Amino acid sequence: MKFGVVVFPGTWSDVDCYTVIADVLNQDVDYVWHKETNISSYDCLILPGGFSYGDYLRCGSIAKFSPVMQELPNFIDSGKIVFGICNGFQILCEAGLLPGVLRRNDHLQFRCDWTNLKTEKSNSIFSSRIKEDKIIKIPISHGEGNFYADEITLKNIEANGQVAFRYCDSDGKVTSQGNPNGSLNNIAGVTNAKGNVLGMMPHPERCCDPLLGGIDGELIFGSIVDSFIEGDTF
Repeated sequence: MKFGVVVFPGTWSDVDCYTVIADVLNQDVDYVWHKETNISSYDCLILPGGFSYGDYLRCGSIAKFSPVMQELPNFIDSGKIVFGICNGFQILCEAGLLPGVLRRNDHLQFRCDWTNLKTEKSNSIFSSRIKEDKIIKIPISHGEGNFYADEITLKNIEANGQVAFRYCDSDGKVTSQGNPNGSLNNIAGVTNAKGNVLGMMPHPERCCDPLLGGIDGELIFGSIVDSFIEGDTF
């Protein structure tokens, strides 16, 4: 399987993602500069965390105009996989490739901490390695991670089963105490209707090695590889 890690001006989590793909999963991976328009050779593109274009105007609002982003709709329609993490999630929402927006945390503070996540369904291409009812621990690092959508959009997201992960407590209860940023319905990650695009605020690339304090992130990346090996189509 071939991965591409997209790099925008201001991206800083690109090396983390590259290292996970190359050294943990032993998969083929390239850095993809944001001006690249030929992405046909990749099976999965990762939009990593950072501060693309310094988060000027609004997080992801400038990066959505980068040349590589103009190619993503066809890439997605062909059934290939896109995974946006933190700023990558924000960019995908700004580009209209995922529903909702990410707003300033409700407490107006930047938070860098571990969070507990409840997996909403274990049969997606991003969660097949996560056992049902398993609570995974993934760190966050953001100031604008507050997921918001209007009432109709939120109802559609829930009805279509597009919520991938929710913030919860260590027992798996979805509570306000387990919500680090005020996201509606404790939403930590969503997919597109087709299921081949995921955006999430927590950073799974930061917990794929015991030296970093956890390995639950590998379950998400590994699920992507498994879906390719098993020949899932979308």
